[in-house]
Amino acid sequence: MTHLTLEKLAHITGGELRGDGSRIIHAIASMHNAKQGDITFLSDNKYKKDLGQCQGSAIMVRSSEANLCTIDTLIVDDPYVAYAKVAQVFDSSPKPIIAIAPTAVIDSNAIIGLDVAIGPNAVIEAGVILEEGATIGAGCFVGKNTRIGKHTRLWPNVTVYHNVSIGESCIIHSNSVIGSDGFGNANEKGEWIKIPQLGSVKMGNRVEIGSCTTIDRGAIEDTIIEDNVVIDNQVQIAHNVKIGYGSAIAGAAGVAGSTTIGKYCLIGGASVINGHITIADEVMITGMAMVNRSIPEKGVYSSGIPLQSNREWRKTAARVMKIDELFKEVKAIKKKLIEMAPEI
Repeated sequence: MTHLTLEKLAHITGGELRGDGSRIIHAIASMHNAKQGDITFLSDNKYKKDLGQCQGSAIMVRSSEANLCTIDTLIVDDPYVAYAKVAQVFDSSPKPIIAIAPTAVIDSNAIIGLDVAIGPNAVIEAGVILEEGATIGAGCFVGKNTRIGKHTRLWPNVTVYHNVSIGESCIIHSNSVIGSDGFGNANEKGEWIKIPQLGSVKMGNRVEIGSCTTIDRGAIEDTIIEDNVVIDNQVQIAHNVKIGYGSAIAGAAGVAGSTTIGKYCLIGGASVINGHITIADEVMITGMAMVNRSIPEKGVYSSGIPLQSNREWRKTAARVMKIDELFKEVKAIKKKLIEMAPEI
């Protein structure tokens, strides 16, 4: 179990300490469940009123809330960021054992760097390069001529196809597939003809891919994921998509082929983005949006119908079905008013 003093946590977060720097912290907890030995944080102002009742040993807040705290306090610029840094210290994820399991199948032409860990039943094909400190979990498959960068970790049962390039310090969670074929087919008189996907996937550094996510290889050019991108679970990234630096995509979203997503974009869960469009830098798309055209300017974009009671929704749907009729009526009224204008 990790034990740290508040003074040490102040150093880690860059926060200003108000209280006993020698106090020992054992864990991090939510504000309402914190107890003695825990540190917590306030990132949502709707819980500001509860600060005086917090039972933890310490709390991380902005300077504007510091005077409301009755326990030891770390004053930080962003409590949520501070929480992330402290959570890394208390992370209980098992560390990889630097060893190669006897049941791993490794081609003699693969290049294995220093301090690489390869789990049981993993398959490493010819021409693969595993750089220093890479971790390949149990049951993973790494296809021919793929490169995996320094300190990148594949959790169990990840599949990486041939000729893929993955950068340094990436994390790919279980059951994700990188470099599978994009959806390319031509139709000749009702018969589908498969289009071989000749490109690959190029992934930058410090990219995290959630579980059961698929990133397709390019049809001709490569699918590109730039540095510092985070992609949640069960996301579909189609062939030739480009995702810019620092962007994030939440769970169950789908991005169709040849779409370019700019830098620092935030894509909400279950959103669907059409193919062959471009999204500018610093665009936020809220959850369950349907994006069917390019977005040329940064900002927040939404679509879809917010939740209603079933009775209200049925009325809304019925009115939407009559919108064409209503449009024609309004157009006719407008035409009549223009005709009458000279007489008014």
